[in-house]
Amino acid sequence: MRDTALPILDVRAVSKTFSAGAGDVQALSNASLSIRKGEFICLIGASGCGKSTLLRILGGFERPTAGSVKMWDQPILEPGPDRGMVFQDYALFPWLTVRGNIAFGPKSRGRPRSEVQEVTNHFIDMVGLAKFADAYPHQLSGGMRQRVAIARVLANDAQVILMDEPFGALDAMTRERLQEELLELWSRTGLTVIFVTHAIEEAILLADRVVVMTPSPGRIESDNVIALARPRDVSSPEFNDIRRELSERLVSHHGTRAAKAANTPTKAAAE
Repeated sequence: MRDTALPILDVRAVSKTFSAGAGDVQALSNASLSIRKGEFICLIGASGCGKSTLLRILGGFERPTAGSVKMWDQPILEPGPDRGMVFQDYALFPWLTVRGNIAFGPKSRGRPRSEVQEVTNHFIDMVGLAKFADAYPHQLSGGMRQRVAIARVLANDAQVILMDEPFGALDAMTRERLQEELLELWSRTGLTVIFVTHAIEEAILLADRVVVMTPSPGRIESDNVIALARPRDVSSPEFNDIRRELSERLVSHHGTRAAKAANTPTKAAAE
């Protein structure tokens, strides 16, 4: 039985440096974040601020250079079914049907055939794709493919869903519909969601907390509780007050980075 006093995810002083041809690149610097079970967290920041790197570290696909990252107080050392990743490009198996993609995880874990079938049907129904259960990914719209990707994670018994700009490639109407569906799934399942986005409005609409990251190397600049009742009205004064505040934070980061770049001498100038 889990100790509910523990955070489900705990990031402590995490830094990440990648080796590159021209030298090392620091993607994250001393980032700390504590996430409780069932929270919906959005990470926002400029391109290259380390949002996706942090997500991949939480997923176990990258190891931090320094610091620690834990799930239920146990070190995250590799990917696991308790943490599911959903990407912008869906990452579905093109040779498998909707049913086959969703069943892949339970099958791979050796679940009995009857249980695999029951779980698969349950999540196909949950994401509203019963009529498309035998269709292949290329026969589906982008929104449908993203629903399959989410259902595949849920069918694998994930406690945490890590989403890297999952709606970024979709048109506005499809994105809005999937935002609503994701919130409904989240409220029904009690999942913990960490969601990377560039869109401030999307972050405020979805999240319990919006975590703002600084430009590279990425640091946690602020952790903002969104104390708005759900469902949220994007046209309300309260919503727009938060949007202005977060926009100002991000704009100030861009200004700081531009000033640093302008004041950094080029190699030729230094010589």
